[in-house]
This record gives sequence, structure tokens and C-alpha cells, in this order.
Amino acid sequence: MTVETYLIYVVMPIISLSLILIFIRFLKGPAVVDRVVAIDLLITVGVGFIGLFSLITNNPIFLDVAVIMALIAFLSTVAFSFYLDKRERDD
Repeated sequence: MTVETYLIYVVMPIISLSLILIFIRFLKGPAVVDRVVAIDLLITVGVGFIGLFSLITNNPIFLDVAVIMALIAFLSTVAFSFYLDKRERDD
């Protein structure tokens, strides 16, 4: 079994299953915080998926997209945390 075969037949289904479970959590999240965490996790798993796809296709250009997505996820999490902190101070 080569590394590419392992990535395609073992790791890719695990990541796909986790994307489905996270999306279900996003839809069922009872609070806004749960949905924001689910979106952050979706983006994080998406970054992993893109990195894996980059390894399988042996094309490093996809890693730039993964880095940009990771940066957007980080900034959105920080912005949401700031919003929650500001909202609690106002109440």
C-alpha cells in the first residue's frame, strides 16, 4: 500500500465523514456559539482536506488556498470572540 493509496482510501473518507458530522452539528446547533464553532471547524477540516488533496495531486498551489482559508478562520473566530465579549459588557 502506497502513501497515496492510504490517503485516498483511509484518510479521505474519515475527513469526509467528519465534514458530514460537523455540518449536522451546524444545522442542529441550539445556540449561535455552537454554530460559529461548527463553521470554524468546517473551515479547519476543509483546510485539512485541501492539504490532503494537494498531497494526492502533487500540486502545491492548493496549499496557498489552505493558508488563506486558515487565516480567514482564525480572524473570524477572533472577531466573533470580540463580539461576544463586547455583548456581555453591554448587558
